[in-house]
Amino acid sequence: MRYLSLDQFLVAEKASLAKGPVAMILAEDNVEVDTTLRHHLDIGFAPVILLAAPQLELPAELEAKIARVDTQVFETGILQRMVNALIAAAPGAWLFYCYNAEYLFFPFLESRKLDEMLAFHTEERREALISYVVDIYAESLTEHPNAVSLDTAHLDKTGYYALAREDAANNWAHRERQLDFYGGLRWRFEEYVPWTRRRIDRIALFRAKPGITLRDDFTLSDEEMNTYACPWHNNLTTAIASFRTAKALRANPGSRFAINTYIWQNSTPFDWHSQQLLDLGLMEPGQWF
Repeated sequence: MRYLSLDQFLVAEKASLAKGPVAMILAEDNVEVDTTLRHHLDIGFAPVILLAAPQLELPAELEAKIARVDTQVFETGILQRMVNALIAAAPGAWLFYCYNAEYLFFPFLESRKLDEMLAFHTEERREALISYVVDIYAESLTEHPNAVSLDTAHLDKTGYYALAREDAANNWAHRERQLDFYGGLRWRFEEYVPWTRRRIDRIALFRAKPGITLRDDFTLSDEEMNTYACPWHNNLTTAIASFRTAKALRANPGSRFAINTYIWQNSTPFDWHSQQLLDLGLMEPGQWF
């Protein structure tokens, strides 16, 4: 179903939102929109909401499976505003957001269901999961000038680190159980990435509740929901395999002509399997086995 605005969608689909889990995907361009939608449909999101420019074309059979909202995708802060409207409209529902050419992975995705994982996390009295945005990129920028290739996708197997998150409102004290994570292409080519955009952690999958909002840095206004662990033990985390940074570095004239390849000695082929991300420490199952 196609809607002219998010408000129109929220009125028409209020019942489906209450069930969830809901995925909201912002298409910044036409790259791999169809595979992004199919991936999130396949792993169990319903409904899947596509925010896209009116002129973007999709196969009819795919468009019939999603809710499409015509959107001015380049408005500043558009994703945050749309997610916050969804939060207000669907209290209690599990929500996820990402961009096109991004793919959510959770532990044991191939053999376990999304609903099962969210039910376990809820039983742990947790309302949000951290997602680490793992940059993936084409093996050859000559063959794939936009750096996107599902068949030859690679990722960095090392180079990830975390720093204690500081609280500017509290004399720069460290926030309890919160860390800023870095790595991937944003770390290797940091001279082309504004310092405010270098983190790779997002609170991308969470349970909506009244009063919370998504902030511009992909954290939530409820600080407990930004933590990587409860006070007793580490919790589940997820990963988002993302071509977004690779695409951006190719679109930026300054970096496009300075970078001939993303491949380095610590690149490895991405096998599109959750076990690889677990083995590399890019997500963890917590107490879920």
